[in-house]
Amino acid sequence: MHWILFLLGLAGCTQIPKVGNSQAEELASQNQQGQLRLPHQELTSELLFDFLLAETALQRDNLAVAVERYSKLAKETRDPRIAERATEVALRARQPDEAEKAVALWIELEPDSINARQAAAALFVSTGKLDKARPHLVKLLSSDKETVDKAFMHLSRLLSRHDDNKAVLKLLQQLAIPYSDLPEAHFAISQAAWNANQLDLALDEMKKALALRPDWEIAAIHQGRILQKMANAEAMNFYENYLAKYPKANDMRIAYVRMLMADKNFLSARDQFQKLMTENPFNADIALAVGLLSLELNDFDSAEANFKKALELGYEDANNLHFNLARIYEVTQRPDAALKAYQQVSGGERYLPAQIRIAVLLLKEEGINRARQHLHQLTPENEQQRAQLVLAEAQLLREVNAHYEVFKLLDKNLEKTPDQPELLYDRALAADKIGKFDIVEKDLRRLIELKPDNAHAYNALGYSLAERGLRLPEALALIKKAVELSPEDPYIMDSLGWVYYRMGNFREGLNYLNLAFTTRPDPEIAAHLGEVLWVKGAKEDAEKVWRSALEAHPDNEILLDTMKRLMQ
Repeated sequence: MHWILFLLGLAGCTQIPKVGNSQAEELASQNQQGQLRLPHQELTSELLFDFLLAETALQRDNLAVAVERYSKLAKETRDPRIAERATEVALRARQPDEAEKAVALWIELEPDSINARQAAAALFVSTGKLDKARPHLVKLLSSDKETVDKAFMHLSRLLSRHDDNKAVLKLLQQLAIPYSDLPEAHFAISQAAWNANQLDLALDEMKKALALRPDWEIAAIHQGRILQKMANAEAMNFYENYLAKYPKANDMRIAYVRMLMADKNFLSARDQFQKLMTENPFNADIALAVGLLSLELNDFDSAEANFKKALELGYEDANNLHFNLARIYEVTQRPDAALKAYQQVSGGERYLPAQIRIAVLLLKEEGINRARQHLHQLTPENEQQRAQLVLAEAQLLREVNAHYEVFKLLDKNLEKTPDQPELLYDRALAADKIGKFDIVEKDLRRLIELKPDNAHAYNALGYSLAERGLRLPEALALIKKAVELSPEDPYIMDSLGWVYYRMGNFREGLNYLNLAFTTRPDPEIAAHLGEVLWVKGAKEDAEKVWRSALEAHPDNEILLDTMKRLMQ
């Protein structure tokens, strides 16, 4: 409704009738008091037509017409409110050239308007015209001395998304010249230097920020991060000295703990855990952080205690805490407690994973039918969740070796969504188990068409060919493609070793199988490595590999079948 006031203002009216809109009444009052300096413009039928056409086009989402008419109105009326509206519409229509013209007129008509300067700065930053943004940013920074610190921090975040890191650094250095005594200005330059990979400058500027504000924890954390990139020992010293001076710097201590854990310095990390809790006995966030870090260390007792403490202290995301407690109960062989904890996950992103874990526990306690029944009573919110539930049910059936049932389940669901990648991959694995190699190959080739960067599809197809002794050169090419896409995957490395063995290249086969087994001592990799060693004549070495894998996986079918077949 207030756009009608624009038209009344254009006509030079000073007595503006009330229209039942608080914003309109405020504008009318300002106009009566002479606070708005509006151009005297006759309200012609042509202007009225252009305005109504622009608004109608906007309502009907015909942005091109709306932009054209508002641009015309802004030039003809030279009313700052129309120029503002023209800017908004051009931005909405993603027409940066028209937006640039409109905002230039707006600033010409209202040179002191903060909103106009903000719009211009945002426009020029988003379009990569940092030189044009600079005068507006200078004006904005100088417009309110009381909030210039917050402005630099906001500006740092805004510009961090810009592609030209060197240009951003140059701009921030120029903007910060009048603010050498402002720690936030040095912080912004440091962040820009970090993004531009100028670590020495980043460190120097962050030191200046901390010199001006020594207890600024965020700056200290960032300085620690910069030092970690340059020299771990210096970073360690910095963390320790800072925490000795500011023992209540919780976030800094957590950052230090993460560094210690990354450096595998677990004993020192544990000491820092204790200090965190000593300094913050009633902080739920700290209790959660210590719990998560303890979980990473496999210190389940400490993790459990801290998750429970976070619950007692009222941590807002109780679902996450119940889920993590349930994980601990599972690992520590307390299935009843795990089931109760999963049942307490009532919503959020943990809800569906919790329900799937409940089904897994029910499988062990009450059997496959009860586990499937639990999954069937869940209502997925979208296709992705539906696929997750189908895959979970398929895995339950695999656990009881019902491979034909797995295939039927996946086959039925692929009738509804024939190109669902996860279901295609899983049906291929199920088809492989029941000897339907034509479907294995069809599904995996279709998956490669849909997802040409899916390393596991290439690997599975290549391995299936190699296992059957079919088209071995093609199998090798497929697995090499998988290695190219995922070079550190031990299972793909296992497939590469296996196909070389099938081709009679024992030396290459052993090289890759040894590498795979060293990376991940999986029982199926052990079965392959042991078989190659056995056939090559190194039977003692083969038995050693097999028995070491059997200690951790005494019921693995592939491993047991391999040993039975070769050792008879």
